[in-house]
Amino acid sequence: MDADLAALSAAIGQACLERGLTIATAESCTGGWVAQVITHTPGSSAWFDRGFITYTNAAKADMLGVPMNTIEAFGAVSLETATAMAAGALQYSNALISLSITGIAGPTGGSPDKPVGTVCFAWSGKNNTPSCERRLFSGDRESIRRQSVLHALSGLLDRARNMP
Repeated sequence: MDADLAALSAAIGQACLERGLTIATAESCTGGWVAQVITHTPGSSAWFDRGFITYTNAAKADMLGVPMNTIEAFGAVSLETATAMAAGALQYSNALISLSITGIAGPTGGSPDKPVGTVCFAWSGKNNTPSCERRLFSGDRESIRRQSVLHALSGLLDRARNMP
């Protein structure tokens, strides 16, 4: 396990235990990497509820309740879809906080508006306004995916520490 990722996961676990939080993840381009990092952490079953890997648009709709009209209007890689994914992860789990990731890791699939490396994130908590971000990462597929996992976990740690 990557030391940076392991340290982030341990810190998230500590924050969740201190605050009584549980987590659900909704991942697309990272294919469960965030959930894998979290579950690598001993004792994570006390604060990690479940992870959804929703690689296709149909999976996003079926498993997370993302409206197809959101995907059609904004694309699978959009702040709107990421926000709906995070909301769905909360709705279909016992978690109190969620994160979602949807992006284009490459090497193909990019467009002028959404080049390879475009990744959208959302974090949500029960009864809290979700927050979302769009980032553009560089590098090869593995690098883009790793940067996405780091960013998602960093955002989760910040929110776990500061959630009202």
